[in-house]
Amino acid sequence: MAVEVVENNLLIHELQLGEQLGECVHSKRRSDFSLMLAMLTDNVKEHSQFFVPETVEKSKETTDGILRKEFNLPDNAPLALKENEQLNHFDQSNLVQENRMTDLHLLNALRPKALAFRDNVKHIAYDVLTNTSPYCQKVRLQEQQETSQSETLTSTLNKRLPFNAKGWLNNVQASIVKSLLVTA
Repeated sequence: MAVEVVENNLLIHELQLGEQLGECVHSKRRSDFSLMLAMLTDNVKEHSQFFVPETVEKSKETTDGILRKEFNLPDNAPLALKENEQLNHFDQSNLVQENRMTDLHLLNALRPKALAFRDNVKHIAYDVLTNTSPYCQKVRLQEQQETSQSETLTSTLNKRLPFNAKGWLNNVQASIVKSLLVTA
């Protein structure tokens, strides 16, 4: 039996024995195989199968766009129309009338249509609003008027007013002159 001498004279795991364990099995040398296993450490946690090299993976940012690009998927169906010109894309009546439903499904898969016409959480459809009590309709009308008034008020408040530099300088000069008269 030719057991290689290890640097620290301790056999910790079977990798230190190299191919000797396999040779003992193939040549049916049971005593050498048993001796080599007995010389290994008793602590099973020290065996090589428990020392898997740790790999640090870079955390990949997976977003909806990245996954769609990787799997060649079309864009998400938008929730609502962004422009009124997009209404033309909804005209699918010709395909339905000609009973070309597979074409219709294919078009919707390639270029998904918006799911709704409006992206307004506070919008209530007219037929739903007319089915409510008169009080509810009045409150809704008041809310709409208040929002439109506040929008016009903020638009006028946020408007940039013209600057009269000459008048401003005259006011600054007059205040300086008055302050000099008061302190004197």
